[in-house]
Amino acid sequence: MTRFEVITHILAPPERIFAESLSVEAHTASMSASGERAVAGITSGRLALGDQVTWRARHFAVTWHLTSAITACDPPVSFVDEQVAGPFRHWWHEHRFEADGDGGTLMRDVIDFAAPAGPLGRIAEALVLRRHMTRLILRRNHHLKTVTERR
Repeated sequence: MTRFEVITHILAPPERIFAESLSVEAHTASMSASGERAVAGITSGRLALGDQVTWRARHFAVTWHLTSAITACDPPVSFVDEQVAGPFRHWWHEHRFEADGDGGTLMRDVIDFAAPAGPLGRIAEALVLRRHMTRLILRRNHHLKTVTERR
């Protein structure tokens, strides 16, 4: 299993960033480069505890479907989304939001994932997937930062 963490400082309150982070529209806007969109479950609006959404996106010239669920939610401090069906053997993503004391927020993403295919999957994680997933989270966070700081 691979674990990585991304910390992003945003000049907006945790409540605003928390809400925007659960927006289906914000997610699809941040992932427009891969054509990601919600195709089943909750396909618009804000996700909440227990909600599921199926995403379709194109990565590595292949169209993928991943269904995730919001499995924990403590507004505006944190939430967790986990894969319930899709290409990974395991996908768990914790989103944490901590006020920095100056009107901003430290947004912390902790991601645990495992590729399928045993030893070949572990090689793919080390050589390609960790870097690719980190770039996707950085792209998403840049979008959230831009949108929430503008308001």
